[in-house]
Amino acid sequence: MTGLGIRNLLRRPQRTLLTLLGIAVTSAMLLDMVLLAGGIEKSFEQLLLSRGYEIRVSPKGTLPFDTEGGIAGGTALVRALRAEPGVAAVAPLLGSSIHVRVGDGARAVTGYGVDPVEQSMYQLEQGDDLARGDSAGALLSDPAAAALHAHLGDTLTLVGGLDPQLATSQVERRLVVRGTARWLYDYRDQPSVGMLVPVLQDLTRQRQADRLSALSLRLASGSDPAAIATRLRTEYPTLEINNVADLVRQFRTRLVYFRQLSYILGTISLGVTLLLVGTLLTITVNERLAEIATLRAIGVSRLTIVVSVIAEGTALTVVGGALGTLLGLATARYLDRILTSFPGLPSAISFFVPRAESLALAAVVLAVAGCLAGALPAWRAAAAPIATTLKAEST
Repeated sequence: MTGLGIRNLLRRPQRTLLTLLGIAVTSAMLLDMVLLAGGIEKSFEQLLLSRGYEIRVSPKGTLPFDTEGGIAGGTALVRALRAEPGVAAVAPLLGSSIHVRVGDGARAVTGYGVDPVEQSMYQLEQGDDLARGDSAGALLSDPAAAALHAHLGDTLTLVGGLDPQLATSQVERRLVVRGTARWLYDYRDQPSVGMLVPVLQDLTRQRQADRLSALSLRLASGSDPAAIATRLRTEYPTLEINNVADLVRQFRTRLVYFRQLSYILGTISLGVTLLLVGTLLTITVNERLAEIATLRAIGVSRLTIVVSVIAEGTALTVVGGALGTLLGLATARYLDRILTSFPGLPSAISFFVPRAESLALAAVVLAVAGCLAGALPAWRAAAAPIATTLKAEST
């Protein structure tokens, strides 16, 4: 009987095809909403942990790259944090806007001051990494290398305290391009230049205050990030200290509207799928009432009829869902490119993250929807009175 139900769908190929296309579109939307609901949080968490640093330290109540509200006495703080129990490494960071001389003008870039031995900001792509004590070296992002027409081994003139009206600077440093790197928190096409922390402190005239923008802490194996973060907040009350779980929680709160939107659109797409399958099966059952009554008259059980109709609904959702998965992944990639192009958003963040559990959840929801959509028409077919139905169909 299951095979009979499937063959019945093939009797009306155009109607079945249109229904499959409708299910594919709605299931694609459902899949995209499932990916959106938890994908961006997962992507953000993966970004934070990509270098293995589990705790972030920043100025209290300010942005990490707010040079006016940075962390003074950075060297002493790094030394003190490295001595904390459970802390395996401390990566200092200084961020600031600087300029690079290009011909008679200057190009604004983002400057990163890092400790190359312990850093959480970049991944080397080409050339050589910086070394501790290499005060003449620099790393460029690909957009910076393209904008400055710079290659490995070229010398750049970096400018700090530039007066845009007079085109005069207070501090200049000449650095050699050692390599190119992918700066993890850069937005798309952001020109960035990395150097040692003391070099950027000199360029921004923050060496005397030994100022930093933020620090990242990598913990010893087996340490509890939440417990260590709580202890450090007590010891350093003037600093903002969060582990990755705290940051993800804050991130989730700010993106609550994305989650609500995904739930609403996902529910709508699921409802449309139920209506499509239910409508088609209702029409099919009405057309086959005489056939179903005949089968019942020769001894076919009600359960068999119910299983046959539900099999039709399940087959529709499985095939339509498979087409929708391909369509959903394609549209998710396209939508992700649009959303990640927003200014100021790290390019490493993804809004739609395909994961095995997300795909499995969407598949289960669709399969259940197919069964539910076929339940009412199936019960109507099985409950139809045999004699009355046959008499009505014969007249």
